[in-house]
Amino acid sequence: MIQSIDKAKFTATDLNQYAQELNKDGICVIRGLFDRKLIEEWAIAFDALFQERQNQPGGLAPREQARYYLTFPWIPPFSNPEVFANPVILGILDRIFSQEYVMVQLGADIPVNGSDYQEIHRDYRPLFYDQLVTPLYALAVNFPLVEVTAENGPFQMARGTHVLPREEGLAKVASGEIPIESFYMMPGDVAIRTPLALHRGSPNRTNVPRPMVVMGYAMHWLHTPKVDLTVQRDYYESLPEKTRQLLRCQVVEQLPENKVETYINFKY
Repeated sequence: MIQSIDKAKFTATDLNQYAQELNKDGICVIRGLFDRKLIEEWAIAFDALFQERQNQPGGLAPREQARYYLTFPWIPPFSNPEVFANPVILGILDRIFSQEYVMVQLGADIPVNGSDYQEIHRDYRPLFYDQLVTPLYALAVNFPLVEVTAENGPFQMARGTHVLPREEGLAKVASGEIPIESFYMMPGDVAIRTPLALHRGSPNRTNVPRPMVVMGYAMHWLHTPKVDLTVQRDYYESLPEKTRQLLRCQVVEQLPENKVETYINFKY
């Protein structure tokens, strides 16, 4: 198994700084967290899986024009605990979440040539109502399997809008008071963000898909019916107890051969 990080690169001070950025801006970007060879391994496996799913009825979930969502099967290389239970990622999540949390999602957002700008949106609703600031009760951890450039559909987000009422945030973005920023990333970079910040996908104008992995984590009490993890029993039972507790998953004797995706509309 390829080791993903040099743990000595990141100190407690670094993790505190990332957590502060996440609370303030709604996003933090960790440059060079994962080893390039690990990302190459994922990219090769993704290419084969994406091609297979394209030829399978219901194998991809359409998310607007020329944009797809794909749930990864819980098999190598995607089942690597050095990724989903990465100590740097969990160290930041530990500083954000005030209660126990679980991993609920492992998939990819994939714009291809012909995609367009998404409507600016949030992925989750506020906990109570818009005028009351919602704590960070769910987070998305994203990392690309290719370099993200201006041409292949960078994720775009307006910093700080997670603490604003939705309409106020949209007005500030429309006026230019809060810019909507493109996040360019290299293979190995990781972004942690709140789904409550206003954001959108942008067009992929190249002939190569732009896969962005998403790992979803949420406080243990959050109901997450739109996403699922299915894990084979022998793998699940091989994990340490602490790692098993991290996964909110369905444990099965054998993984299904043909995964059928359903349309997933996260936009609010």
